[in-house]
Amino acid sequence: MKCILLFLSLVCSLSVSAQYCSEVWSPDNGDGTYTNPVINADYSDPDVVAVGDDYYLTASSFNCMPGLPILHSKDLVNWEIIGHALRSQFPDSVRTQHGMGVYAPSIRYHSGEFYIYWGDPDRGIFMVKTKDPAGEWEKPVMVVEGLGYIDTTPLWDEDGKVYLVHAWAGSRAAFNSVITVCEMNAGGTKVISEPVLVFDGNDGVNHTIEGPKFYKRNGYYYILAPAGGVTGWQLALRSRNVYGPYESKIVMAQGDTDINGPHQGGWVETCTGESWFINFQDKAMYGRVLHLNPMKWENDWPV
Repeated sequence: MKCILLFLSLVCSLSVSAQYCSEVWSPDNGDGTYTNPVINADYSDPDVVAVGDDYYLTASSFNCMPGLPILHSKDLVNWEIIGHALRSQFPDSVRTQHGMGVYAPSIRYHSGEFYIYWGDPDRGIFMVKTKDPAGEWEKPVMVVEGLGYIDTTPLWDEDGKVYLVHAWAGSRAAFNSVITVCEMNAGGTKVISEPVLVFDGNDGVNHTIEGPKFYKRNGYYYILAPAGGVTGWQLALRSRNVYGPYESKIVMAQGDTDINGPHQGGWVETCTGESWFINFQDKAMYGRVLHLNPMKWENDWPV
């Protein structure tokens, strides 16, 4: 105990002499406003879903276990970890090596159940679900097997069909910068069609397009996806047909700010009709921190 007290005293003395005080980061300003980042920690490739006035967020966990962290919030600013969807690497034979495992998951709520889809670039696309996001999640199922599948999001359409959008890892598939859409069975447990190319970022402009999130609004299918790498910009793609052709528009970029990106993230709509967008900013050794940005719709484009 004496050793511990002596150490703490030394740290305190050094801190005072250096005119430095370490504080826990809080984005909540206490007056109804907030300061970005709302999560000042490494949560790469976030996605968020609203269920009533509750918000749930997950992010890439790569080779780390437990994986697929589940965070909960009541206001999109103050977040609390409530569990993990993966207790062990799946399948169990996967090597725990950097750059492997869970890539860019999406979290969705459909017919009373929470779903998370993710791509493992060395194996394929997986899905896990539950009725209680703070409780146990079911054993993951492989939706499609193959190399290079990453960054997946499902979409349940009004006609009962279920679709999946995803990107490709060039290190495994030998190509990248493209977005493809395929159809799944009614349960969302298996891909039942070949992938259809809906956007090609190998156009000399939108290289490294990835991280697509799939939505439908006012009769338009939307794919929100970043391009240009982790310091690039956010694209919105829209079409009246799920397989395109898709129009594209840059809807958020760094501009004159010192905040790079904005990279992978997701749109969420509150129960009062407000739209918000959560995305990450790459801060090198500090990780990928999360920003919350107000969002609105103009002429059926997100702004």
